[in-house]
Amino acid sequence: MQVAQRLYEAGLITYMRTDSVNLSVDARNDAEKEISDFYGSEYSKQRVFKSKSKGAQEAHEAIRPTNMKIHSIDKEYDQNRLYDLIWKRTIASQMSDAELERTNVKIQNSKNEKIFTANGEMIKFDGFLKVYLEGNDNEDEEKAGMLPNLTKGEQIDYNFINATQRFTSPPYRFTEASLVKQLEELGIGRPSTYAPTISTVQRRGYVEKGQNEGIERPYEQLILMNGAVKTQNLVEKTGSDKNKLIPTDIGNIVNDFLVANFSNILDFGFTAKVESSFDDISEGDENWTKMIKGFYSKFHDNVEDVKENAERESGERILGNHPESGKTVLVRLGKFGPIAQIGAPEDETKQFASLNKDQNLGTISLEEALELFLLPKTIGTFENNEVIVANGRFGPYIRFDGMFVSLDKGENPMSVDLERAQALIEAKRKADAPVGFYQELPIQKGVGRFGPFLKWNSMFINVNKRYDFENLTSLDMNELIEEKIQKEKDKLIHDWKDIGIRVEKARWGRFHILKGKIKIELPKTTNIDKITKEEAVKMIEAKTPKRKVAKKSSPKKKATKKK
Repeated sequence: MQVAQRLYEAGLITYMRTDSVNLSVDARNDAEKEISDFYGSEYSKQRVFKSKSKGAQEAHEAIRPTNMKIHSIDKEYDQNRLYDLIWKRTIASQMSDAELERTNVKIQNSKNEKIFTANGEMIKFDGFLKVYLEGNDNEDEEKAGMLPNLTKGEQIDYNFINATQRFTSPPYRFTEASLVKQLEELGIGRPSTYAPTISTVQRRGYVEKGQNEGIERPYEQLILMNGAVKTQNLVEKTGSDKNKLIPTDIGNIVNDFLVANFSNILDFGFTAKVESSFDDISEGDENWTKMIKGFYSKFHDNVEDVKENAERESGERILGNHPESGKTVLVRLGKFGPIAQIGAPEDETKQFASLNKDQNLGTISLEEALELFLLPKTIGTFENNEVIVANGRFGPYIRFDGMFVSLDKGENPMSVDLERAQALIEAKRKADAPVGFYQELPIQKGVGRFGPFLKWNSMFINVNKRYDFENLTSLDMNELIEEKIQKEKDKLIHDWKDIGIRVEKARWGRFHILKGKIKIELPKTTNIDKITKEEAVKMIEAKTPKRKVAKKSSPKKKATKKK
């Protein structure tokens, strides 16, 4: 975009912050004249394009050269290439269709009875392809699949013949960009909803970006040239999923459950139809209450039916039997993520172990699952305390003298020895060491998901950009802590310590009533000074979740799919 901005500022192209595909009448006329003068009148054909994307920014015309006579420019390398692309795409859009003949060529040879075949297209009239075949803009790509003009019975000689070893590959996974393109083609969502949709499924852990760089795989290529066969050993990279969107175990399970019970909602056509209905409502052609009622009445019945009858999905997969006890070994989704389990669901005693981050329910083997039960294990002693490697809810860690030290991302806990554990413990101690004291209590530094912070007296204080976090002085830290203490005092309205309830100011003029983990948000119109202790208690009691009483019930049947 910066390169396009410089071309725009130089007056070489029109405004570039648009996704319009429409050209003005003047631009089409200029393109027609330039095509006729440069290529011939038979190559010119004016066209008008319209965007299929709803909500496209079409206040401006399409990005195009300001002067069609300027075929190329002499500026920076990137600017030259971008201008070349824009000029060729603009001119090609106003040119005649190419005439191609789809052809299957069979070639006999004098050495044996084998027949070579080639499928492709022969150009009868190049039309808009003339722009590309003469230049460099994706020239190899444009010529791919093209055949020279041949006649039946023609005698031809070979320059070379090659045979390349190939392996089948799985379908490509979506990247964020290719997923947006697919959503546009299916008519799902609007440009303003794509980014929040993709970020939401990642934040909820349904998909994650791949980190695998792939591995190198050797392959052979045989080349016949001048009557001799030469072998080349080449290498290609395979299995890379870097920055691809990979479904997680919970994502697959949630998707399977929704498809099984809400197949009509997850249908691509349904989503596109709703988008169309919204357009009709905005234009006054459809009654919105009737549309919502028609959907929700059926949807509500479906939800109630699933709530009563559907079985809980766990993605359970039986791997085999334990070699010693003979008990069933399976994997499934637990409360805190995917787990391995020794013992059938009906067994009284069962063992559990969390799967590693790089393992999933669909591909883990019996041997890999059994290895998980070797943890926790003691790998030695350090400073007269046991050093234990274990796997927990948040991944593998080391437990030492009441301290929990996380392993590095992707590190295999089975390969951690005492020396590596000592290094991690020392690094943890250094990171947690006090950097100062305030009111005789230690101050610690750290970097969390929201940026750098200080920790003092169980209080976390964000360090803004006014301060040099790496070189904080005692004065800086004292100032930050005092500001935080004052902020906490300023936002406190009521503090009923005898019942553990407090009332505080919140963002945007709202208010919070807090007790433990329970938080009630009140609107800014609330007369907060007049709220009594009794009213606050009632609000907290209404918000407090009731304890579920376990009751025996007959096995639930699976919900039948509604047509």
